[in-house]
Amino acid sequence: MEVASDFRPWDELIEDPLGDIFSRLSIEEKMNVFPLVCKSWHQIANKPYCWQEIEIEDWSSSHEPDQIDRMVEKLVRKSNGSLKKLCVYGVQSQRVLIYIAENAGSLQTLRLPRSNLSDIIMENFTSKLSMITSLDVSYCLQIGPQALETIGKNCKLLEVLRRNMHPIDTFDKPFVDDEALAIALNMPKLKHLDMTYHLMTNTGILKILSSCHDLQHLDLRGCWGVIIRDICVNENYPSIQILGPHVDDIYMNGDFEEGSDASDILEFLHFDFGLEDWAGFFVI
Repeated sequence: MEVASDFRPWDELIEDPLGDIFSRLSIEEKMNVFPLVCKSWHQIANKPYCWQEIEIEDWSSSHEPDQIDRMVEKLVRKSNGSLKKLCVYGVQSQRVLIYIAENAGSLQTLRLPRSNLSDIIMENFTSKLSMITSLDVSYCLQIGPQALETIGKNCKLLEVLRRNMHPIDTFDKPFVDDEALAIALNMPKLKHLDMTYHLMTNTGILKILSSCHDLQHLDLRGCWGVIIRDICVNENYPSIQILGPHVDDIYMNGDFEEGSDASDILEFLHFDFGLEDWAGFFVI
């Protein structure tokens, strides 16, 4: 009688299940563990389809810029032109941004929060990434309405834009609608728009609402220049989910920026501005 063996022939697993296993691993496990299991797994890990979606925001938020640069280049190279999704935090090197644009023309989802983007970089960058449907340029302080205009003209399939700001970066600055107007005039196909802590007024928001006819979601939390009751949202735009400008517990949920700590932010505000001046910003 043959005794059943507990031995599992890992090298005989078909590629689809292996791909599913691969997709669930951390970036460290994908790079340093999975390829060492056996020869066939090593071969799988080197195939471009395993690198069509690269999500390393958590990893990059805790590493130095030069480490991030090397990792991004390495992973984009592994994708061999098949990259569909790239999420990375704080890219600082223009060289790496150019490398992404030149080697990831199939990108559809791109998240680059707190990266070293500029109006000039965005002009060259987005001209080669026309397939993008979802873009996150939150907390990128060097870009403005010119970059958003360029994005709209080059990325005509764009449906999701995240352009959140940090309250410390916009504190005590004048209201201005230039970015809102650039979005309204150049991104008519938007369905989802996040613009927390922007310095907009009702003028900018009304222009967006009247120009982006497919809009379904609009996040205005922390946009203190917007008076929702004057827009008559329920009557005029009943199909759009509009959040804000009241913040609720956005900080307590850590939604505003990956890697931030709410207690650190509150300590900063209390020390530099007096926490009582920010009473309307938070639920503490």
